[in-house]
Amino acid sequence: MTAPGHNLPKEERLCSRKDISDLLAKGTFCDAPGHLRFCYRKDTGCGLNRIMVSVPKKHFKRAVKRNLLKRRIRESYRQQKHDLDGTGTDILFIYSGKEIMEYGDIFSAVGTIIRKINGNGRR
Repeated sequence: MTAPGHNLPKEERLCSRKDISDLLAKGTFCDAPGHLRFCYRKDTGCGLNRIMVSVPKKHFKRAVKRNLLKRRIRESYRQQKHDLDGTGTDILFIYSGKEIMEYGDIFSAVGTIIRKINGNGRR
């Protein structure tokens, strides 16, 4: 059993077609070290930080590999989501590499992304 606040419930996942299109249209795209790109939008009006993970079929034809990378990214975010300042931020993680990264590398890349989002929000 996970500690309270260290889970990733359905409400913290970005699912709505309208919210996804708003994120893509009005969000800020950035690169992170490794093979991750991300798009984020702060102050969405929702009381929760929500995420979405994308691993393109172009580089990973097998669903098993795509799902592995998505699980690793979601788990990395879940363990570090308390570091994200404020609420109402939508984040899209896009895996852009051609090979599978180790969990430790993904964990540090997600931490860097969270720090970038916090830093850009303060300016």
